[in-house]
Amino acid sequence: MTQSTAIKKKRMVEALTESLGIITVACEKAGINRTTHYRWLSEDAEYKQAVGDIENVALDAVESALFDRIREGDTTAIIFYLKTKGKKRGYIERQEIDLGKDIIIEFKE
Repeated sequence: MTQSTAIKKKRMVEALTESLGIITVACEKAGINRTTHYRWLSEDAEYKQAVGDIENVALDAVESALFDRIREGDTTAIIFYLKTKGKKRGYIERQEIDLGKDIIIEFKE
């Protein structure tokens, strides 16, 4: 890898960090083409790992914001959390359709 490419990759990782992983925004800020970013992802394991780490940071930031809303008593945030994380405790939506016989079909979201 050339020194120029290494600098561009570093600049792209920094831009991705600032944009919380939004590729279009990061590419514009770093001055690279989206195609170049995806090529680097497929060819460079170290670059791919760095990008993956940024995705986890972004997810952590969003989860933190969700927990802030839950602490504030936001009913929608509470319901969303229970539907996604509380499934094993029964917080799921179901539809039951009675076909007039002893057959019941359940649809789970």
